[in-house]
Amino acid sequence: MNRVHNFSAGPAVLPAEVLKKAQAELTEYQNKGRSIMEMSHRSAEYEAIDQQAKDRLTELLGLGDDFEIMFLQGGASSQFMMAPYNFLSEGQTADYIDTGRWSNKAIKEAKIFGNVHRPYSSSETGYDRVPTDDELNFSDNPQYVHFTSNNTVAGTQFATEPETNGVPLVCDASSDFLSKPIDVSKYGIIYAGAQKNVGPAGVTIVIIRKDFLAKADTTDVPTILQYQTHTEKIFNTPPVFNVYMVNLVLEWVQEKGGLDYFKKFNEEKGALVYDEIDKDDFYRGAVEKDSRSLMNATFRLPSEELEAQFVAEAEKQDLFTLKGHRSVGGIRASMYNACPRESVETLVNFMQDFRAENG
Repeated sequence: MNRVHNFSAGPAVLPAEVLKKAQAELTEYQNKGRSIMEMSHRSAEYEAIDQQAKDRLTELLGLGDDFEIMFLQGGASSQFMMAPYNFLSEGQTADYIDTGRWSNKAIKEAKIFGNVHRPYSSSETGYDRVPTDDELNFSDNPQYVHFTSNNTVAGTQFATEPETNGVPLVCDASSDFLSKPIDVSKYGIIYAGAQKNVGPAGVTIVIIRKDFLAKADTTDVPTILQYQTHTEKIFNTPPVFNVYMVNLVLEWVQEKGGLDYFKKFNEEKGALVYDEIDKDDFYRGAVEKDSRSLMNATFRLPSEELEAQFVAEAEKQDLFTLKGHRSVGGIRASMYNACPRESVETLVNFMQDFRAENG
């Protein structure tokens, strides 16, 4: 395969091994004479895939029997609505830590259902950092605390969960899901669009703690938008092929060594890029150092003209999708689990050459 170095923020690079396995099974799955895409979601074959993927997630995250796992549709954006629809009512308050574009969108949706308190916001400084625990000013009795664990646009990331003194966390983990171990005991809900770190676009992974789920008020919630509707059963036709692909990625994560392996792997890749950024003033990190993301490294060059030249010349070296988000500009290198070290090393070598020629 003639594969480029893909730094797309999403849909993002998938493991080559997974793509090859899917290719081999695409037209005929397990000698059944048809593709998995052509099989009923009630078939034994798909039910086995669904269960295997849930078992792998349970093992990788250490969920035990305390959580429900669902494969839904609508992306993380649908969860901006669905979480407060189930857990926030008029007169109640939820706390939303505001660290970027996506948390701001989640706040807008939550306000439809109840009160929203922002215990912290970095909007005035361009979302250039995430808070320390002593900067969080929570409301008196929040139903939950929502945070976005990794911010793809700005390039910031929580190194650990924010301390909430026992209030359940609701987390949009779309862009760093399964990139490192987490303390699952702190979460009420973890949701993630698959297209950044665990599969193709079209499936959203939702993990809910059972005792938190029991608190949901679904009196006026449509059936399909109630989380209980999707527990322990497949309610409606799921994105069959996407779940199949997620299952293959989860298998790959396990074979590589699990979340401890990827924590170290991602730290090593991030260090390569950030060390290069910090050598001098030619490249300038876009966020504060203590808040830097290992998934999305964002930086600026001395001028927008040089940034455009950087992106154009990078593509000639098979380095693709390095242009920053349209709302902030600059350069963004997304280095999810499936981004090979070789790609990061090639990027760093290009950064060195580009500095030497234009610095």
